[in-house]
This record gives sequence, C-alpha cells and structure tokens, in this order.
Amino acid sequence: MGHREDLLEGAKRCLLEKGFVRTTARDIVKESGTNLASIGYHYGSKDALLAQAYVSLAEEASDGWGEVGELPGAPGSAERFRAVMAGIIGTLGQPGSIWHLSVELVAMGDKLPALREHMSAAQREAGRGFIGLIMGEEPPADDPSVDTLGKFFSVLVLGLISQHTFDADFTPSADELTEGVRELMVTFAKGDRP
Repeated sequence: MGHREDLLEGAKRCLLEKGFVRTTARDIVKESGTNLASIGYHYGSKDALLAQAYVSLAEEASDGWGEVGELPGAPGSAERFRAVMAGIIGTLGQPGSIWHLSVELVAMGDKLPALREHMSAAQREAGRGFIGLIMGEEPPADDPSVDTLGKFFSVLVLGLISQHTFDADFTPSADELTEGVRELMVTFAKGDRP
C-alpha cells in the first residue's frame, strides 16, 4: 500500500475509535505510519480525508446488505425493500458499527463546516446507491429520481440510525417499516380516487 491507502485505512480506524471531532491529523499520521504533509498532498485536508474514510466505511457496511442480483424479490417490490431495510437494521447494533458517526455529523455538523460540505456531496451518491439496491438499477447522477426517491431513502435510513441511537428498543423492524410504507401507499391510493 502507498501513503494514500495507508492514510485512508488509518483515518478509518481513527473514526471508529474517536469519531470526527476528536480525530486529529496527528492521530491519523500516527495510525497510518505516514506524515502530516501526506494528508494535504493526497486528500487536500484532514476533513476531506475523514469524509472519504467515512464513505469508505459506509460502503463496506453496505456490502453486507447484499448485491442487487442476490437480493430477494423483484426490483421495486416490497420484498426487496424489506430485505434492504433488514440489512441496514442488522448493522445498526453490531460492534464497531459506523452509524454513530452519522449521528455525530448531524449533532456537530455546524461545528465542522468543511467536513459537512464534503459529506453533503456524498449524500447524493448514497441516495443513488439506495435506489440501485431497492429498484434494481442505479440511475444516472442527473436523474430526477435522485432528488426524490434517493432523498426519501436517505432520510429513512438516517431516521433509522437516529432512532436506534436514541432508543434501540423502539427501532422498527424491517417488517414494521415495510408494513408502514404499504399502509401509507394504500392511504395515498384511496386519497387519489375521485
């Protein structure tokens, strides 16, 4: 591995141990065995490196939710939605779960403006990824569904993370979420009739 990869791996370990606020550039350098100048050279800033480390950790966590071709149910089905939500919910309470970092970003985002800026850009890509998992195909970046369905899924997942952090016992199961969405759709359908 080169310095770039070493820095990313070191930053990931620091995030899991200390979170965003308490991780310093010196912590990352010590953990990665590199030097301070490497952070600026490879990532531009500590915040950019931490944002990339978080995205990498989130991608690794999402690998456990299943590949699109391996998920049960047809794309866009309630069964597929349930399977993806079950995968997400299953990772919330695992040891070493990264999702507490999302809550830290929400709570401390105004104190970390540069990091928040980097993470905001990643949100759109996360929405596209959720669409791909549930609907079977990831839309192009400029597709309008990224600003509707992608944002809906992102809000739903952030809500799950927040709820689990606040009160794990009240976190809905995948079955409860799926039934809630189904009930909402039935209500919408009744309201759309003349």
